Amino acid sequence: MGLARKKNHRFDLGTPSYAEEKIITECKSHRWTSGDNVPNAKLTVWNEAMYYFHLASTGYRKIFFILRDYSNKRHETLGEYYFLTYGHLIPNDVEIMEYDEADKSVRML
Repeated sequence: MGLARKKNHRFDLGTPSYAEEKIITECKSHRWTSGDNVPNAKLTVWNEAMYYFHLASTGYRKIFFILRDYSNKRHETLGEYYFLTYGHLIPNDVEIMEYDEADKSVRML
């Protein structure tokens, strides 16, 4: 029932359970749709990733690594939109890192 039963998930990157520092990472490179509309189906996958982070064992550093995609129409990145719209689904211990392809930088959301 509910979250009582855990579902297995293979994260994109992770350290073995015996490692000194335990890290799991999920990576997404989704973009706004043409016309800068919200890619709702893609964000459903992001919500699923948050669910898997929620189910992951305690003691792991949890990183959600996403591509920075800026919408001129909305004046925000897809990551910022997700954080504002779906922030209630993001577990407190998940770090969201947004990668900018242009200048090869990463920022925390």
